[in-house]
Amino acid sequence: MFERFTRGARAAVKGAVAQAERAGADSVTEEHLLLALLEQEGGRTSFAVTALGLHGRRASLDAAFAEARRRGGLTRADTDALADIGIDIGAIVSRVEGAHGEGALAAGRTGRRWWSGHRPFTPGAKTVLENSLRVALGRGDRFIGEEHLLLALTAKPGVVADVLAEHGATYAAVQRALYGSDADGGQGHAKAG
Repeated sequence: MFERFTRGARAAVKGAVAQAERAGADSVTEEHLLLALLEQEGGRTSFAVTALGLHGRRASLDAAFAEARRRGGLTRADTDALADIGIDIGAIVSRVEGAHGEGALAAGRTGRRWWSGHRPFTPGAKTVLENSLRVALGRGDRFIGEEHLLLALTAKPGVVADVLAEHGATYAAVQRALYGSDADGGQGHAKAG
């Protein structure tokens, strides 16, 4: 699959690893893939991200991801579903952090990366990479570009898709920003998921 990745898509994957290193994370997540895409310049994705106003709201994106980490990675849908059955995630987070310190529910750092020499991709990040192939095939493209990675991030249910949607970057909005009136590539609409 990686032989189909364009130079920009490969740079995004390498950038995600660098994001994980800077954050001191044990593994590369979907969030790291998105942050790497936000840092890229000059490609189709960079223009779409700018058109959607995501560059100007980087601090807001970072804050939303930090809040999701505080909740132990629960999505808004998860939090709402638990609230519907009487479980207040905010209260739980407050009690846990009161006893164990701020960020206690965030993923732990085991230090495994120091022994292995590299950071593995989480199952969610691997799924995004796989779904980028589905997005590319659905558009009739013979390559996987950074634009396919961005679309795959919006299509995979989870924290990254939630945060992007909260900032106006849904699958449909990203597709319009990337392809304009040719949003389905003439091939019909195929959404990874």
